[in-house]
Amino acid sequence: MTAAHAAPSKDEINKKIDKASDDLEDVTEAYNKLRISLKKTASDEKKLAASIAPAKKAHDAAAAQLGVIAASAYKGGQVGTVNVILEGPGSLLERMSVVEQMSRTRQREINAYLETTKTYRERQTALEATRAKQNAEAKELDKRKKKIQADLKKLYKMRTAAYGSPTEKGSRYTGDIPSIPGSAGKAVSFAYNQIGKMYGFGDAGPNTYDCSGLTMAAWNKGGKSLPHQASAQYSATIRISRSDLQPGDLVFYRSLKHVGLYVGGGQIIDASRAGQPVKKRDMDIMTPHSYGRVR
Repeated sequence: MTAAHAAPSKDEINKKIDKASDDLEDVTEAYNKLRISLKKTASDEKKLAASIAPAKKAHDAAAAQLGVIAASAYKGGQVGTVNVILEGPGSLLERMSVVEQMSRTRQREINAYLETTKTYRERQTALEATRAKQNAEAKELDKRKKKIQADLKKLYKMRTAAYGSPTEKGSRYTGDIPSIPGSAGKAVSFAYNQIGKMYGFGDAGPNTYDCSGLTMAAWNKGGKSLPHQASAQYSATIRISRSDLQPGDLVFYRSLKHVGLYVGGGQIIDASRAGQPVKKRDMDIMTPHSYGRVR
C-alpha cells in the first residue's frame, strides 16, 4: 500500500515559487543583456556601412583620374600601356603600377580603398557571425523562459487550490513621498508612483516592470539614461559604500542579477519577481552585493 504524501505547506510552495521566480529573473536579465548586445551589433553594422563611403569616394576620384591618364596615353599612341591598364593580368593595383604618370596621391587613394573594402568584408563577416550567435542565444533564452513560466503556472495553481490566490496582490502607494531635490528626487518620486504595478518579463513600464526596467524608467524620469540590465547598470554607475547611500542610488543583489532603487531609511523600491508587485521594502530582505550612484 502506497503511503499518502502530505500536501506541501504554504511555505514550501512559496519557496518553490520564489526559486522559480528568481530563475525567471536570471533569464530576464540575460535576455536584457542580449537585447543590448543585439542593439550594439545593429549599430556597428550601420557604422560599418557608413565607414566605407569616404574610401569609395576617394577610389572613384582615383579611377576617374586613371581614365584621364588612359585617354592621354591613347591619344599619345601609347596603346600598349592602355591595354596593360585596362586588360592586363593581375590586380588593379598591379596594373596601375606600370603607369608612371599616376601620382602617388592617387595610388594611396586606391590603396586606402582596397584596404578599407578588405576590412569591411572581414568586419561584415564577423558581425554576421555575431548576429547569428545572438539569434541562437535569443531562441535558447526564450525556451528557458517558457519552461520557467510553465513551472510557475503549475505552482500558482497549487497555491490557488490551497490558499485561494495565485499571486500576491498589489496596491498603489498612498503615503507621503519624501521631498528630495534634483534628478534623484524625480527618480524616487517616480518609483513611489509605480508601487503596486506587477512584475513583467523584460518590461520597463508603463504598466509592468522587471527590476532593471523599473530603475531605468525611474532614472529616465530624472533625466539620466541607464541600460535595461542590472549588471550593465552596475557598470554605468559609480561605486559607493553602504554608509554613503543616498535616495536615488542603486542597490544590487544576487551577483548583479537584481537591482532596486534606494529611497532612504534603509528601504528600496523594486520590481522583485514574477507574481509580485513593485513594492517598498527593507533593503536587507536579501544580502546586498554592491551599491551604485547614477552619474
